[in-house]
Amino acid sequence: MVPSSTPALVLASASPRRQELLARLGIPFTVQPSRIPEIHPPGPHAQAVAAVALDKARAVASRWTAGAAIVLGADTEVVLEGRYLGKPRDAADAIRMLHELSGRTHEVITGVALVAAPSGREETAAVTTLVTMVTASDEEIAAYVATGEPLDKAGAYAVQGLGARLVAHVDGCLTNVIGLPVETTRRLLARCGLL
Repeated sequence: MVPSSTPALVLASASPRRQELLARLGIPFTVQPSRIPEIHPPGPHAQAVAAVALDKARAVASRWTAGAAIVLGADTEVVLEGRYLGKPRDAADAIRMLHELSGRTHEVITGVALVAAPSGREETAAVTTLVTMVTASDEEIAAYVATGEPLDKAGAYAVQGLGARLVAHVDGCLTNVIGLPVETTRRLLARCGLL
């Protein structure tokens, strides 16, 4: 039985991938999407991505009224040669992104932020993983995009799905590439007394 003094855990994201990863930690949580635009401030990418994660967590914490809570925000971005690739606008954009990534190494950076409500205490971290893609043919890229999987993914691929066939090597945290670095999240939650 969880003591009543334990704050609720709230995930400020509608991402099913983040929900699946967070569930691995064995803590019950509520989902309250932040619905704020992802606008990265200037500066180092890791700091910028962590700032967006913090904005998401703050937005949900500011409207949380159901007692004490720890709000978890996250932002995952694919960075190639210093540029955020974002999510593809459509299939043609996904094809363009995958051609750019083909045969190259890029960074996947996830910012994680916790905001305690109502105290306002904050914890942030950013995790970077290097991902090297295979050199894919036009046909391979077109066939993958035709599955529809890449259309809501940063960088237009899902390492945990069919997109795995386009990935040659992952150097670092795999769950970070999926959308939530589980061990880093565990450490932050422990600092806030939830583990």
